[in-house]
Amino acid sequence: MQSINRTAIELVDEALDFAGELNVVGYELDNGATVVDFGVEAGGGVEAGLLLAEIQTAGLANVRTSMGEVAGAPRAYVELSTDHPAVSLLCSQKAGWELAFENGFEGLGSGPARALVGRETEFERVGYYDSSEFATLTVESTALPDVTVAEHVAELSEVEPSGVFLPTYATGSMAGSVATAARAAELAVFRLLEIGYEPTDVLHASGRAPIAPVTYDEDRAMGRTNDALAYGGEVHLQVARDDDRFEGLVSTARDDYGTPFVEIFEAADWDFYSIPETVFAPATVTVDVVDGPVYTVGKTDEELLAASFGYR
Repeated sequence: MQSINRTAIELVDEALDFAGELNVVGYELDNGATVVDFGVEAGGGVEAGLLLAEIQTAGLANVRTSMGEVAGAPRAYVELSTDHPAVSLLCSQKAGWELAFENGFEGLGSGPARALVGRETEFERVGYYDSSEFATLTVESTALPDVTVAEHVAELSEVEPSGVFLPTYATGSMAGSVATAARAAELAVFRLLEIGYEPTDVLHASGRAPIAPVTYDEDRAMGRTNDALAYGGEVHLQVARDDDRFEGLVSTARDDYGTPFVEIFEAADWDFYSIPETVFAPATVTVDVVDGPVYTVGKTDEELLAASFGYR
């Protein structure tokens, strides 16, 4: 497999080439790093969010919208499918890079730059590490990254600052709602890894979740987008071998199932990393074992989603 940072940079170039059409803004920092605003000060949109999700998965996933329903009302969904779930979802899309600096900047990093650092458990389990002169890290934050952030990414990724690309978006933007809805399959594959299943035995992953309504209240946005996954996220996995632990892949396995995420975050004082990772799981998963049984676990909760989304 070629470098996932190399494939991602082609998608970043696409965003820069069509910035006007996508309603995104790219600019260069003083150290040569590039920031692409997908939804902090820029308006972004659904197409920008789809491209953002493609960047996060390094071009190894097909991402698109479809129409569905929530509580009987038409709702746009994001669907993602990949034949490379271990690398595209665990080694790239997962938000595993915490960004916190003395100047007050805070954010969550995801994307292929994580594979240049490779310090998380996922990389050892998957056996994938990247090497590239480019580092693409998508940043979820209410502020745009500065030189300090870019130099931190460059140092850990072992690239020149001019090779750093930082697509950035707020949770409460349209691009943020779209890109988060694309994470249903990632959550299921990560839960498999957490229960001890070999991630390389996951042959294909498809998932979908509703696009949460945009709100400029970031706390409310964090609640809505995570509710969309935990109570509306649907996943299909094709795997190479059977296991007796698939019940643990879904949000119904949580003791606090049925609690809106805004309450979960409030209880944790809005510290994302203090919340147990077991909380983050899709609503329902079908596991299709090659030459074996097919399991379906979990359930969706459209009434909770309707309340979270502010349906009247």
